[in-house]
Amino acid sequence: MSKTITIRLDEKAYQKIADYSRAENRPISNFIETATLRFMKELEFTDDTEVAEILSNESFVRRLKEGSRDAKKKRGKFVY
Repeated sequence: MSKTITIRLDEKAYQKIADYSRAENRPISNFIETATLRFMKELEFTDDTEVAEILSNESFVRRLKEGSRDAKKKRGKFVY
């Protein structure tokens, strides 16, 4: 079910969003929703360069595997 929200934008921000939404031939609300979801998706996932860097660090990968084994055996403390 869709929800309605209200946001306050200064004129410059509104015009920029309006220009982009017109260029993509979409309503402003759809542009804001799509841009926000795209931004959040980029924050949630690592890119290929970051994954390659992680995998190249043998010590880090070894510790991740050890931690995973410990978690499966319910050893250690869960810190949150």
